[in-house]
Amino acid sequence: MFEQLGIIGCGLMGGSFALALKRGALVKRVVGYSKSPSTTERALRMGVIDVVADSALQAVAGSDLVLLAVPVAATETTLKAIRHLVEPGVLVMDVGSTKRDVVDAARRALRERVSSFVPAHPIAGKEAAGIRNADAALYSGRQVILTPLPQTAPQLVQKATDIWSAIGAQVLKMTPENHDSAFAAVSHLPHLLAFAYFGSVLNQPAGRDLLSLAGPGFRDFTRIAASDPTMWRDILMANREEVLKQSQRFRQSLDALESAVLASNGPALEELLRVAAEGRGQWQMSSPKPPLPR
Repeated sequence: MFEQLGIIGCGLMGGSFALALKRGALVKRVVGYSKSPSTTERALRMGVIDVVADSALQAVAGSDLVLLAVPVAATETTLKAIRHLVEPGVLVMDVGSTKRDVVDAARRALRERVSSFVPAHPIAGKEAAGIRNADAALYSGRQVILTPLPQTAPQLVQKATDIWSAIGAQVLKMTPENHDSAFAAVSHLPHLLAFAYFGSVLNQPAGRDLLSLAGPGFRDFTRIAASDPTMWRDILMANREEVLKQSQRFRQSLDALESAVLASNGPALEELLRVAAEGRGQWQMSSPKPPLPR
């Protein structure tokens, strides 16, 4: 059990982490800080946190576990603000969707204290963000990717593994580089495409009329276009090199489909579609099933 969890950023991710630890009796006290006082006051009323901190530094004071649930672009500033209270043995984690930039920021901000930092990326979330949507079961049955630095204390990597496992997550370890390359393909580019596609329909002269005809397939395909634009701006900019590589691969695939359509080559088009459909079916059969809603 941890004595005190310091949450910096009392939104969906940080609030859900606090609730999960409380439900599992894994922490005695939770102190929370957010830039918005109304957010921390709501978190206090909801029982997500026990004490409201007036600053990020105050949230860290006395904490043996710290979670940064802030935009990735704010990582370095936040770590600099708390650096001198990051003592040996204090476990500091983040929940950012990119890792190379976070690791670089941690090296600059924490310097010799970077041994306390275990970068983490929980593959979880909701369309609706904010503390009001915090859920103790958010991480249950989900993957959490850890990307420890060579300097990270091994015992803290183990503590990070244990705490995520204790709230029901499946923990994997990767290098920051491999993480960002992989998630550019399976998360970051899909969000970019969803935003772009929805925008292409909406911005047509008859876009509103077209949207009135959209069915479940359109809703499924564009669901993630409702995600937080500010957060995704930061993610896409932070991982732009890998996202652009994946975008080029997508263009090649789209070009092949368009060429078959342009040439009225039905057999070639069907084969391209079949390869994708069969691959999607095999992936769906082999992928872990998400937990049932609670």
